[in-house]
Amino acid sequence: MGIQIFNSLSREKEPFIPLEEGKVKMYVCGPTVYNYIHIGNARPVIVYDTVRRYLQYRGFDVTFVSNFTDVDDKIIKAANELGEETSELTERFINAYFEDITDLGCKKADAHPKVTEHMDDIIRFIEVLIEKGYAYESQGDVYYRTRKFDGYGKLSHQNIDDLKVGARIEAGEKKEDPLDFALWKAAKPGEIFWASPWGTGRPGWHIECSVMAREHLGDTIDIHAGGQDLTFPHHENEIAQSEAHNDKTFARYWMHNGYINIDNEKMSKSLGNFVLVNDIKKQIDPQVLRFFMLSVHYRYPINFAKDLVESAAAGLERLRTSFNNVKHRLSVTAELGAENDEWLAKIEAVRASFETSMDDDFNTANAISDLFELSHVANVYLNETNTTTRVLQAFLDAFTTLGDVLGLVFEQQEELLDAEIDALLEERIQSRKDRNFARADEIRDMLQNMGIILEDTRQGTRWKRG
Repeated sequence: MGIQIFNSLSREKEPFIPLEEGKVKMYVCGPTVYNYIHIGNARPVIVYDTVRRYLQYRGFDVTFVSNFTDVDDKIIKAANELGEETSELTERFINAYFEDITDLGCKKADAHPKVTEHMDDIIRFIEVLIEKGYAYESQGDVYYRTRKFDGYGKLSHQNIDDLKVGARIEAGEKKEDPLDFALWKAAKPGEIFWASPWGTGRPGWHIECSVMAREHLGDTIDIHAGGQDLTFPHHENEIAQSEAHNDKTFARYWMHNGYINIDNEKMSKSLGNFVLVNDIKKQIDPQVLRFFMLSVHYRYPINFAKDLVESAAAGLERLRTSFNNVKHRLSVTAELGAENDEWLAKIEAVRASFETSMDDDFNTANAISDLFELSHVANVYLNETNTTTRVLQAFLDAFTTLGDVLGLVFEQQEELLDAEIDALLEERIQSRKDRNFARADEIRDMLQNMGIILEDTRQGTRWKRG
């Protein structure tokens, strides 16, 4: 039957048929880089990294693009508060983003375009929309004529007349219609700006993704993805802009992941339950966080709670124990052994079930259940008296291959030797003397993640294994 994807546009599962056979163009909305990412940001990164991995496992050539919003009201505000250039702020948090997603087992995209790198493209795109009558200039701002685009609201399944209720024109805006949205904003005093045919200013939020998707993937892409909160207005506006500009379908499949709650409450700064990945990964193995995120189907909400995370940690440890028991048995088994079709067939049955789970709209929750079945079968096999290297290797290969699809690593990390820990401590001390606090903190965090506890005393820093 092949891969089925729940398309937010049709609200149905549809067979996945890419525009070009064997190739997939995929765009995922990335972060606005003014702070460390929180676990709500982490969920789509993990989910769509897994989607990409599975498509590649299935033999597709995937071109994966995820952008950085590096100019925005929040960025300008944060930079002003810190007294630094917006470019310094965004570069720092882009680097932090890459560190966080690497720790979470996510691969970098094939391209990570920045808004500031595509300013000329954005201006040209807006000019075409003005020429076609879909946009208009008003006192240095440029707005999109929402009502001119036939089908506005088709992604969020809202009627445009219903949207008018509650729509309003903010102070200083000169719109033809309250529903119109900004493509270009005239510069305000103290803000970063670019020259344009409409005066100095900067782009609106929605236009950037339409432009960067087109520049890197073409007029029509196969999969456009992001968090559920982006459905409206961001993705709705992307469709209006892109399809008006390109005269073609913008994206064939739209995917949206569900929200994250913290102890059954919506995550927000005001509630004090805002969880940054940079903080939580110092307390929780990032692989456990990934396992936890994938333990619930991506379209459903997920509740981040201590007991549920502990349960995920225990589940991942079960799989790791099984994998390492098989690996140890293989290391002490000398006989190649004869073909054992019964056990090899059981392994292949698990693999087939895993593929069925993932074919069904990337159901990682069921795929994890399949890994537990693989673990169970492996544990039963280890009780056999005549295990063979052929079957043991087949188990390891299945664990490794299927685990890699989910971005999970079962291999037990080698423990640092005492001498290696002492050398890292010496480097940390020197880094602090050199005022290279970033490196000093990196070493501290690395040791903490490996269960090494540091104790600062008058006689110097000591360590012990946790």
